[in-house]
Amino acid sequence: MKYALQAALAASLLSPSPTSAQGAQQGNVWRNPQNSVQVRIDPCGKGRCGVVVWANDKAKADSARGGTPNLVGMNLFHGFREVKSNVWEGKVFVPDLNRTFTGTLTIKNQDTAVARGCMLMICKSQTWTRVR
Repeated sequence: MKYALQAALAASLLSPSPTSAQGAQQGNVWRNPQNSVQVRIDPCGKGRCGVVVWANDKAKADSARGGTPNLVGMNLFHGFREVKSNVWEGKVFVPDLNRTFTGTLTIKNQDTAVARGCMLMICKSQTWTRVR
């Protein structure tokens, strides 16, 4: 459940404004509140997807115990689409549970997004921030 919430939060789907390739790549990276996982958001199909570009050792170990040995490089988010103004919804793969869930993300401003994930009627939210 920990990564389900982190994944939903990480999927802030704002398009970056920098014009350089390096700036665009960095501008689309978001971190969870503990900075244990960073995800790069990119267009894919008609939606947005998120790939883990960095994780600390604890996050990697939790993922491996759950059956996902290679957390960095994994596509955790797929099919995220804007369902109403500043609210996105999509599927989130949770590596430490080896399951996929639905998550939502509400864009608060250019650098802040609040993600919400639910599992078995227990819901939690986290605030994710853009990596600069």
